[in-house]
Amino acid sequence: MLTCPDFSQVKIMVIGDAMLDRYWHGDTSRISPEAPVPVVRIEKHEDRVGGSANVAVNVKALGAHTVLVCGVGKDETGQTLQTMLEKQQVVCSFVQLPNQRTTLKLRVIGRAQQLIRLDFEDKFKAPAQTVIGACEPHLADTAVIILSDYAKGILADVQEIITFAKAKGIKVIVDPKNADLSVYKGATLLTPNLSEFEAAVGHCQSVEEIECKGQALVQELALEGLLVTRGSQGMTLLTKTHPPLHISAQAREVFDITGAGDTVIAVLGACLAKNLPMAEAAKLANIAGGLSVGRFGTATITAEDINNELTHHTYQPTATGVMTLETLLPEVKRRKAYGDKIIMTNGCFDILHAGHVAYLKQARALGHCLIVAVNDDSSVKRLKGESRPINPLDQRMQVLSALGCVDYVVPFSEDTPRNLIAQILPDVLVKGGDYKPEQIAGAIEVIQNGGRVEILPFVDGCSTTQTISRMVFSVKQNEMKTEEIFV
Repeated sequence: MLTCPDFSQVKIMVIGDAMLDRYWHGDTSRISPEAPVPVVRIEKHEDRVGGSANVAVNVKALGAHTVLVCGVGKDETGQTLQTMLEKQQVVCSFVQLPNQRTTLKLRVIGRAQQLIRLDFEDKFKAPAQTVIGACEPHLADTAVIILSDYAKGILADVQEIITFAKAKGIKVIVDPKNADLSVYKGATLLTPNLSEFEAAVGHCQSVEEIECKGQALVQELALEGLLVTRGSQGMTLLTKTHPPLHISAQAREVFDITGAGDTVIAVLGACLAKNLPMAEAAKLANIAGGLSVGRFGTATITAEDINNELTHHTYQPTATGVMTLETLLPEVKRRKAYGDKIIMTNGCFDILHAGHVAYLKQARALGHCLIVAVNDDSSVKRLKGESRPINPLDQRMQVLSALGCVDYVVPFSEDTPRNLIAQILPDVLVKGGDYKPEQIAGAIEVIQNGGRVEILPFVDGCSTTQTISRMVFSVKQNEMKTEEIFV
């Protein structure tokens, strides 16, 4: 089952544009006589860290050791930011620049609605070597560097920083703001939203076009992965070694999107620091991003929050049992989006026996959902001879679907289920007998998609052929006894 791991032993550095998010809350019940705007009577205020500081706090909330390198001015805002970060146990290594203001974003909130935002900021001008100098005392044991680019200037020379980190063997994840994505060449993972992605590659009219242009970008920029966040459409992960992965957004009421991208990249960074596969990291980040937009303001999401979401909001299938491919595919897509591990096997299952049941139980124990693909009658005849099958397709599927370990049963008419498997792309493809993975239909497609093949042994003394032979022998014995009586 998909779970959020323990991050307490990993160390992550965040470099980027930090800011202070200040909220003034109040009641509004009248319009100003001076202008057609609401009058807000301020009742309380609160400060929250924003930008790269919010990424750092999100990383720390996950349990990881966290260092933040950012630019601040010699002002009250910078002091407030540092105090808040240190209170949350984030190690601060600030590039402090004279005659510049720490970025402050002031939001006025009336009746839980944002009415206006006021930005106080200067463009930072810090050369790459100054930023690298602030990093170097904290590099020991750092597994991942997250570059949180808000185009405020601290990452103006971002290519030098990426080159420096890669030379140290440190993975680099970038949340980009520069429309020219080539400045991030060589990063491990790039996480643009759809508008940022299209600003670089042009408008995409379809998912296929996103895939095509994204794969080209992965090659062109020498990335290991590209994660395009697409809002209500979820995420698309593109890598060098696996087919595109589309992760559906989880349906929930959106309260505030502020800082959701910070949450996503924090979870990605922590997961890659634990050496989780990118696909698994993206699924966990998707869940965290969904939790973030359901909360007000720049929110932090913990590993416990993610695991609670996985525990209490597991996927409830809309249907099980005998299915067509057309009805099964959407069901599989939804289960994958919820992190379910899909298991698949296939066979004729002509006369179901104890060996079949034991095998199917073992297969189901490998994941959360077992799909059994069944040869139709014509393909059984081609494989087994004209005397088979003993039981027609609909009866064989009904018997299989009645087993508690089987979630879905789907027919196929070809001699092998390769095409069917290539469309479903299970996480684990299971086959019984003495096979090598390369001999199993669909194995190549599953492995290329990041899945694996499991070969399970048959139960000794159990086979359909043996069962039929015993039945034939029994019938012949009875016939011989009948003949003896009449003789």
